[in-house]
Amino acid sequence: MKILVTGTAGFIGFHLTKRLLDRGDEVVGIDNINNYYDVRVKYGRLKELGFTESEFDFGKGYRSKGYPNLTFYRIDLEDRAAIDYIFAHHRPERVCHLAAQAGVRYSLTNPEAYIQSNIVGFLHILESCRHFDVEHLAYASSSSVYGLNERMPFSVEDNVDHPISLYAASKKSNELMAHTYSHLYGLPTTGLRFFTVYGPWGRPDMALFLFTKAILENRAIDVFNYGKMERDFTYIDDIVEGVVRVIDNPPEGERCWSGRRPNPASSRAPYRVYNIGNGSPVGLMEFIGAIERALGKEAKKNFLPLQPGDVPATWADTTALEKDLGYRPNTPIEYGVGKFVEWYREFYGV
Repeated sequence: MKILVTGTAGFIGFHLTKRLLDRGDEVVGIDNINNYYDVRVKYGRLKELGFTESEFDFGKGYRSKGYPNLTFYRIDLEDRAAIDYIFAHHRPERVCHLAAQAGVRYSLTNPEAYIQSNIVGFLHILESCRHFDVEHLAYASSSSVYGLNERMPFSVEDNVDHPISLYAASKKSNELMAHTYSHLYGLPTTGLRFFTVYGPWGRPDMALFLFTKAILENRAIDVFNYGKMERDFTYIDDIVEGVVRVIDNPPEGERCWSGRRPNPASSRAPYRVYNIGNGSPVGLMEFIGAIERALGKEAKKNFLPLQPGDVPATWADTTALEKDLGYRPNTPIEYGVGKFVEWYREFYGV
């Protein structure tokens, strides 16, 4: 297939793009390569995809030297004309929209970035999918949409009307916008609620990266909520497998769906939402222990209270993913952390 992947220089987008190319798909990738975190990591990912450029001009198409089926554009999601050009010129059959302004804590100090990228940018993707007859739009949501919900594990059938960060609110908005387009225009859309993704080429603003860097530099790590946190850590290869299965299986409307007892995860329209998580939450102290073992070094710890916008625990109910697509992530934390540390040492030469 010809697939458009947004966020190609991002963590999940890079791994997904490589996987799609390896199986023979043609990929058109876009990313604005912003400086939310160290751009050296983003350029490193693009280099792995066959690009040797030290800079990319906005709006210009670049062909990979390693993958003849990959074309890359540096553009902003807010640039409607550029988005329309790519859809009109390349005519993707399916779209996986992963580009977004990420980060819960950053949304507390830079809210405008989330409206522009995650709301306005998503509208542009929806409009282009609608006008250029895309067969299926899969897009990144987030486990953060569960907000104040304390019922565990988090189910896609749970109410998600109480987000506690603008980032979470923007992702919930994406789900609502997608359903509207599925209902009005018959555009098949699938939202993917990712749970704490980690692994090689991971984001420098995430805990695994921050902890590894600090421990190697003999600095104390910040342990929030005094270590009483749980996260459903999900290894990147498991995430990508789930995304690929979703891309390959556009949703259909459920005939038995009832507006009297509406299931929020589905609809009469071709709309679906899935959790992609490991389904087995890991305590923060256990996670830190896995990093210490992989590094062969004990961490100095600075225990702090829970940060605004954070939740104490996440836990994915993956029943729907298993039932519809026959898949459940299951990579052990020791293996995944070990692979990240191996990559980190090689990339930074430490």
